[in-house]
Formats: sequence, C-alpha cells, structure tokens
Amino acid sequence: MQHQAYQPVLPCVNKYLQYRWDKNCYEMHRSKVKSAKPTINTTPPKTYGHLLVKFKKRQLEEERISRIERENQMLLDKMSHIMQTNGGVDCRNDYVKKSLGTEKRQLELLRIAKENEWILQRLSSCRPRYSVHVWHEQWLKNLELMENIGRYPRLYTAQQTDMGR
Repeated sequence: MQHQAYQPVLPCVNKYLQYRWDKNCYEMHRSKVKSAKPTINTTPPKTYGHLLVKFKKRQLEEERISRIERENQMLLDKMSHIMQTNGGVDCRNDYVKKSLGTEKRQLELLRIAKENEWILQRLSSCRPRYSVHVWHEQWLKNLELMENIGRYPRLYTAQQTDMGR
C-alpha cells in the first residue's frame, strides 16, 4: 500500500485520494511534456537537390573533358599521319616580304642617283679657277722678296750650318 507511505505536501482528509489526484496530475504533466512542441527549431535544414548536384560545374567539367579529348584526337591524327608518311618537317616559308613603299623608295633612289651624276658632270666640266703655275711663280717671287728683306741671306745661313758640322 503506497498510499499509506505517501505524505502529501498540503493537508488533506484522505491520503489515498490525494495520492491518486497527485499521481493523475503528474501523469498529465508528463504527457504534456512529451507532447510539447519545441520553441526552438533544432532540426537540420532542408537539403535541396539542385544545391548538392551543381549542374553548371558538372557541365563546365564535361566541356573541359570533351575539349581535351578533341585535342588529344587531333594530336593522335597528326602523329599517325607523320608515322604513315616520311615524317618530313614542313617548315618552308615561301612568303616574300612586301612593302607598300618599295616603289616610291626606288624612284627616290633613282632620282638621287641622277642628281649625283649631273652634279659630277658639272664638276668635271668646270675649269679650275686657280693655276698651280701661277702659284709657283708667286712663291718664287715671295722667296726673292724675303731674301732681299732678310738681314742674313738664306745662302749665307745655309753655308754657316754646313761649316758647323
């Protein structure tokens, strides 16, 4: 008999009834606690499929892989062509360098060459203004004047230096 051992907190007439009421209140309390909804949401957030899969990243990766495969196939084709043929190197460059101003430059060079030739003809056909013969005569005249003006004649000084030797 549990009711005999039960000691109610508040004074009562019948301990057995008080025990049943308190037990009933406690059971109701426990059921309310079990069925109570939490005020804070502690559930994990929803996971959306489009965030996990990332289609754009997958698409870019597939494009990159397809580009690599295409380049590998092209390289393989080139290597098989080289293996089937003699494998010579095709590095000839038959390109001729063209300039837009070549014609004008050549015409300018021809004009300059003609002018130089014309100047050369003028210089070669021109008579000299100075005469070497006249210069020689003037030099002899100057020597004669220097002999006359000088204190000691040149022949005298030349004889003095020969004697001193």
